Amino acid sequence: MRRAAVGVAAAVALTGVYGCTVQPTGPGGATGAGPGSGTASGSASAGRHRSPVHIEAPATRPGGGKADGKDGSGSAGGGGGPGGDARTAPAAAPAAGPVLWSRGDSGQAVRELQARLRQIGWLSQGPTGTYGPATEQAVRGFQGRRGLPRTGRTDTVTWQRLRGMTHEPGRWELYLMGGQPAGAPDPRCLTGRVLCIDKTTRTLRWMTDGRTVSTMAVRFGTEATPTREGVFQVYWKSRHHVSTIYHSAMPYAMFFSGGQAVHYSSDFAARGYAGGSHGCVNVRDEAAIARMFAQVKVGDKVVVHW
Repeated sequence: MRRAAVGVAAAVALTGVYGCTVQPTGPGGATGAGPGSGTASGSASAGRHRSPVHIEAPATRPGGGKADGKDGSGSAGGGGGPGGDARTAPAAAPAAGPVLWSRGDSGQAVRELQARLRQIGWLSQGPTGTYGPATEQAVRGFQGRRGLPRTGRTDTVTWQRLRGMTHEPGRWELYLMGGQPAGAPDPRCLTGRVLCIDKTTRTLRWMTDGRTVSTMAVRFGTEATPTREGVFQVYWKSRHHVSTIYHSAMPYAMFFSGGQAVHYSSDFAARGYAGGSHGCVNVRDEAAIARMFAQVKVGDKVVVHW
C-alpha cells in the first residue's frame, strides 16, 4: 500500500487507533508467514496405526520365523539346535547399531530426528535441535514398540527403522517453534539503522550500517490480516501500550504502518506459531525486544520482505 505523502501518512496514523492482537488460525497453525506453514501433528494418529508390532512366535518349519510387519524386520527362527529343531528357539531382537545421537547432542540432524518422531506421535513438542529428556524418552518408547533395545539413544538400526516409517520433514516441521536461521539481509537493509524483517525465515534483524546487532524469531498476521510488506519508518514508540481496539497488551510497541507495530507478544511466547496477529510483528523474546526497544529511535527504517 502506497501513500501519497509521508506527512499525510503520519498524520493519519497518529489520529487513528493503534493496536493488533492475536488471532487463532486454522488447522496446522498457519500464520500467513509463507507457503507451507503448518505442522505435522495431523499424521500422528496415522503413524500409530502404521506402527508394526513385533511378535515373537515359535517357527512352524525349519528356518521359519514371523516378520513383524511393515518395517521388514523378522525373527531369527531357523536352526535352533542340532537337528534344526526351530520350535525351541525364540526370536532374537535386532541388535543395536553404532550410536548416532544421544542425550546432550544438538544440531540439524537432531532436529530432523525430532520432526520424524513427531510425525508418528512419539514427540509432542516442536523440534528444538537439542537431544533432551523428552527426545530420549520418545526414542526409548519407539525402540520398545519395535522390539529394539530400549536405550534411548539413536543408533543406526533405530534411525533406519524411523526413516522407513516417516517422510522427509518440511521447513515448518523442522522449525515449528521458530529458531530458523535468518536469511541474507534484504539489500534495502544494508545502510542506516534498520529493523529488517524477513517473512521467509520468520526472523527480525536489528541492523546498523550493514552490521547485525541482534536477531530474533517473529510471528506475523494471518492471511485475513497480513503484515504489510515494504519500506517504512518507526513513527511512534509506546513502552506499555495496550490496544485500543482489542484491549490486549502490546509491550515495547514500535509502530511503523498505521496500527501495525513490532511488539512483544505473551501469546507468541506461550503458543508459538499456533496463532497469529492482526498484522503486527510479534516477538516472543521479551529480554531481546526490551534491549532493542531501548536502541531503536523514531525515524529508523523498517523493511518487511519475503
